[in-house]
Amino acid sequence: MDTIFVRRYNERESNTVEGERKKALTELTQEIRRLKQQRNAVILAHNYQIDEVQAIADYVGDSFYLSRQAATLACDVIVFCGVYFMAETAKLLSPDKTVLLPEADAGCPLADTITAEDVRELKRLYPGVPVVCYINSSAEVKAESDICCTSSNAVRIIRSLPDRQVIFIPDGHLGDYVAKQVPDKKLILWQGSCVTHAKVKPDDVLKARQRHPEAKILVHPECSPEVVALADFAGSTSEIIHYAENSADKTYLIGTEAGVLCQLKTSRPDKEFFLLHAGLYCPNMKKTRLQSIYQALLDDQYSMKLDERTAKQATRTLRKMLEMV
Repeated sequence: MDTIFVRRYNERESNTVEGERKKALTELTQEIRRLKQQRNAVILAHNYQIDEVQAIADYVGDSFYLSRQAATLACDVIVFCGVYFMAETAKLLSPDKTVLLPEADAGCPLADTITAEDVRELKRLYPGVPVVCYINSSAEVKAESDICCTSSNAVRIIRSLPDRQVIFIPDGHLGDYVAKQVPDKKLILWQGSCVTHAKVKPDDVLKARQRHPEAKILVHPECSPEVVALADFAGSTSEIIHYAENSADKTYLIGTEAGVLCQLKTSRPDKEFFLLHAGLYCPNMKKTRLQSIYQALLDDQYSMKLDERTAKQATRTLRKMLEMV
């Protein structure tokens, strides 16, 4: 009798706690919306953000989509729910706007693999060879590069250049994927990689295909070349989502950050989605919470500030990309 009583009591207590949590989240959401209206703010969220953050955002997408939004939005404040280089990019494209990054230490290990001095050294080693930098890089690195790209337009950018040789930084896996699509070019690759996408190994793909032989395997080109070779489709975050939403297949094995499942499960509840690896969670992308969005809007936490010379040169690199696509 005592055991049953305790179990029922704990269930009731648990339900109460959950009810209070939902109530607090509702109130916090209302406050964020009030502050957003008061400050003429827009919330941008990357596909890799947690579900609650994606739900409150005005625009959700990959880095290319959000870059374009940042360049055209009619607002005073941008709250960028992503990582540091993304908020930097928004500031570069909207210098007159206040750009807030809710979590100041939301960084990118891939971007950290290369510095501006590394780029200068590459240019000394390969004089006259253009430098194409993946958007997953710092403003300082963009400032030393000739043109920017994203995973969704990298092939088009490289193909459009008249040069036979191209320096591609910093993601070596993405660079390998692009090189295979543009065989008439010689790409000089920097060997950086995304620690999250690098977790997927060929053996994960083979085992997953055994468990779900009917499934289509969709991976990001930041995965290793060996993994990309085993997939049915490789593409950017938005391209993976588009493929899964519009293909006739019903089961998918996803080789990119788990955040994409939020949109996929919402838009296509009639389909099944599985991650290729249980560790496909970017800890930096997952740092942003509703509370930090609220604090950002309330206290200008954390406002992006960029060196004027660096900003001017990096903006040129980004604008070249936007003009070409």
